[in-house]
Amino acid sequence: MTDVPSTGETRAAGTPYRVLARKYRPQTFDELIGQDAMVRTLTNAFDTGRIAQAYMLTGVRGVGKTTTARIIARALNYSLPGKADAPTVHMDEPGEHCQAIMESRHVDVVELDAASHTGIDDIREIIESARYRPVSARTKVYIIDEVHMLSKQAFNGLLKTLEEPPEHVKFIFATTEIRKVPITVLSRCQRFDLRRIDSGVLAAFLRDILAKEKVEADEEALALIARAAEGSARDALSILDQAIAHAAGRVAAEEVRDMLGLADRARVIELFTAVMAGDVAGALKELKAQYDAGADPAVVLSDLAALTHFITRVKYVPEAAGDPSLAEGERRAAQDFAEKLDARVLARSWQMLLKGLGECQTAPRPLAAAEMVLVRLAHAAGLPTPDELIRALGDGGDGTQAARPATPARQPAGATAKARNAPPLSRGPGGGARMGGGDVRPVMAARPDSDALPEEGTPIACLADIVALAAAERDLPLKIALEERVRLVRLEPGRLEIDIDEGAPADLANRLSGLLKLWTGARWMVVVASGRGGPTLAEEARAKREARFAEAAADPVVRRLLDRFPGAEIVDVRDKPVAGDGAPGDFADEPDEPDEPDDFDD
Repeated sequence: MTDVPSTGETRAAGTPYRVLARKYRPQTFDELIGQDAMVRTLTNAFDTGRIAQAYMLTGVRGVGKTTTARIIARALNYSLPGKADAPTVHMDEPGEHCQAIMESRHVDVVELDAASHTGIDDIREIIESARYRPVSARTKVYIIDEVHMLSKQAFNGLLKTLEEPPEHVKFIFATTEIRKVPITVLSRCQRFDLRRIDSGVLAAFLRDILAKEKVEADEEALALIARAAEGSARDALSILDQAIAHAAGRVAAEEVRDMLGLADRARVIELFTAVMAGDVAGALKELKAQYDAGADPAVVLSDLAALTHFITRVKYVPEAAGDPSLAEGERRAAQDFAEKLDARVLARSWQMLLKGLGECQTAPRPLAAAEMVLVRLAHAAGLPTPDELIRALGDGGDGTQAARPATPARQPAGATAKARNAPPLSRGPGGGARMGGGDVRPVMAARPDSDALPEEGTPIACLADIVALAAAERDLPLKIALEERVRLVRLEPGRLEIDIDEGAPADLANRLSGLLKLWTGARWMVVVASGRGGPTLAEEARAKREARFAEAAADPVVRRLLDRFPGAEIVDVRDKPVAGDGAPGDFADEPDEPDEPDDFDD
């Protein structure tokens, strides 16, 4: 890095201020952040002398394309009299050409902006000058930025020289629109895709910059800046520069929010809680308070969408909650919502927020548009999801009961009461969220009064009957839990004793008792008796399957087949069709023929 007086020091009179993005531009590959794969490849290439004739660098803005091009040019021309005089990436000391190359003023390193030099005439100049050897450096390097802006004729004119350049010439291209570059050009280059820089890496990078600048900042402020930069180091440094000037001292999170027009993350969580609770008045009040504090309505909706996405990720990938760029409160809130909210509710909220965000951005009154989006979200929070609505309609209802608890009507003895409102075991809210006092609670079917049901119910003789009943009611999570996690201890009319394995839902016994009461029309007591159960249904099924496989493998004919065809294995065992079942190849009623010795070699 070039030593320049920091903002914490008094600069000499007349010394121009250099923005952080220029002041802390990487000078070597060791200083590049977030591009480990590219750095490793180029280091190995230079160490082994396998240096390509052309490189294509692509990625979003601010990830280091032009900087990488200059570092490659510096490595190609690195020369330190008496110490080094060959291409290398190990540039511990500045060489005789390094400063001029990094400042884009070296005569043998030509930087061309393709946005302003798009024609064949510009490329013709490069072709003509490429024939001559470099003036002072070892290699003549042409860096063409935004190369996708070249015209078709310019690309075609460059192809021959690019394919067979003189030994002293190297090309380095940079672009943000790689798809606009002809494949004929890409095939002549080594391509490197520079990635977005992770928020945690960016926050650590900003922390180091502030230490050099002797400026203090809140960790939350750095996390806000890193997220706002969206993986761009240049954007992060530009925002940090602005934040330092805005704060005129310690960079605080609240000041960064005000500067960027961001909503407070804690208040976004409060707004999300109110929306999922169906509290329209509370949601509108919170939105208005954030708007009065300077938050853009579209940014608020965008933050709600980002929170919805993060909660969904945490639901399926719990490790996502360990993102170091997030505050501890955000991680805890996301984990809590992920446990209690249904994935279908989150997916529906995501779709509504995306649509509403577009409306808010184009509406003449953004605040009003955002308020209407929140109203729709709050009302949708208590509505059934499409599959619940279809199931409710299929049960003969009008679909209105799927959105709220209801006490089932009295059923005749032996009839099955449909549990339309009971959510699966693995889900949170079934078809929407119901919250009060800030807590998310699933919409559960109200337990029927004991007087509303007959004393006699559908007979249940074994655990398999309960599994079949759960399958008939389309409660697949319960069916799987009963098969995989439950061991039968004792079964009597109205009383079920089970042993539950680890990993089963904590409320399995209570929920099973309530559902059996709904499904059979009779009272059932479900008792957990630890350590006294037999095998699970899944274990029994696996044991039977293994026994059938062992029996089949012991058959002499099957054994000879397996021996005759090395590598063959038994993949399934099926029963022989019985007479009159109409199955293809029915041979059950054919007369038995005398056994004859098998000879597979004939």
